[in-house]
Amino acid sequence: MRIGILNSGGDCPGLNAVIHGVVGAADQLGWEVIGFRDGFEGLLPPGDYTILKPKDTIGILKMGGTILGTTNKGHFGAKIGKGDIAEVPQDIVDKAKRTMDQLGISALIIVGGDGSLTTALQLYGQGWPVIGVPKTIDNDLSATAMTFGFDSAVTTVVDGLDRLHTTAESHKRVMVLEVMGRHAGWIALWGGIAGGANAILLPEIPFSLEKVAECIKQRDAQGHHSSLIVVAEGAKMPEGDIVTVHPNEGGEVRLGGIGEQVALQLAKLTGKDTRSCTLGHLQRGGAPTALDRILGMRFGVMAVKLAKEGAFGRMVSYQAYHVDSVPIQEAVNKLRLVDPAGELVQAAKAVGISLGDE
Repeated sequence: MRIGILNSGGDCPGLNAVIHGVVGAADQLGWEVIGFRDGFEGLLPPGDYTILKPKDTIGILKMGGTILGTTNKGHFGAKIGKGDIAEVPQDIVDKAKRTMDQLGISALIIVGGDGSLTTALQLYGQGWPVIGVPKTIDNDLSATAMTFGFDSAVTTVVDGLDRLHTTAESHKRVMVLEVMGRHAGWIALWGGIAGGANAILLPEIPFSLEKVAECIKQRDAQGHHSSLIVVAEGAKMPEGDIVTVHPNEGGEVRLGGIGEQVALQLAKLTGKDTRSCTLGHLQRGGAPTALDRILGMRFGVMAVKLAKEGAFGRMVSYQAYHVDSVPIQEAVNKLRLVDPAGELVQAAKAVGISLGDE
C-alpha cells in the first residue's frame, strides 16, 4: 500500500513529529509513504513529491517547521474569513486526482487547520480517501482538546514575558506584548498566566483600557512600578475594531498592531513610560516542546491506523488524554473559544490578573 502526506497552511512546531509518526507506523506495515511538497500544490501535475523512508525522518522529531514545506496560498481553497472558505475549482481537483491515481495513492493524510480541513472535506465528498490531522498553534478547534504547536507557542510567550519582566522593572515601565490569536485567545491566556502578566486582553472578552489603566495605577500605589500586558492580535479595541496590517490576496487579512495601539493609549491614561513588543512568527518557529513532539508523533501514528482501517473522512482528535478520531465534518468551522465565565478566566482573575472587563 502507498499513502501520501502533505502539510497545508501555516507552519507549526510539531509538523515534523507528525511526519515521523506516519513514516514509522507505515514502515511497520510495509507501506510506502509519499510526501507532497508545499501542501496541496505538490499534487498538481507533474507532481512535486518525495518518497519518505524511516532513514529520512531520523532526527526530525526535534526540528521546527516541516521538511515537506507548506503554503497557505496557491490554487487550492484559501481561507478568506471566519467560517468562509473558497471552494477549490473542479478543474484543479481533477488535475490533483490524476496525480493521486498515477502514483497509486490509497490514502492521503492532510495535516492542516480549519481551512485545509475544509478543503479535505470537499475532496472527501468527491470520493478521495482522505484523513485529517489538525494543526493550529491557536488551539481553537472544538473537535480536539489540544493541537500540537500550542504548547510550543505558549512556551515562547512565557520566555518573552520572563525577559520583559526584568527590563520593565529596571525602567519602571509598562510593557505590552502582542501574541498570536486571531479568533481565540488561548495563547494569550495560557502564556499570560504562566508568564506572570498583570493584564491579558482577549478576542472573546470586550475590554476597557481605562480598567487596565486602573490596574496599573493600583500596582503603582502598592509599590509595583512596572506592569506587563499581554494582548492577542485578534482582540478588538474598545471601539470594536480589529487592527489589521493589510489584506492577504485571496486570504484572510493579516492582523497586527494592536499591541502598539494599546501601549499608546495606556501611556496617555497612566502617564507611564510604555513600550510594545510583538512576538509574531517567533511563536511558530524553533524546536517543538517535548509535549508537542509526542502529541505530533501520536497524531501521525493514529492517522496511519485510520488508513489501515479504511476510516476515511475522519480527523485525528485528542480528548481526555487519548488520541482517537472524529468525522472531519464535525471538526471544521467550529472554533473552540475562551469562555469568559470559564474556570481558567476565573482563576486568572482570582490571582489579580485584569482581563480589562472588571
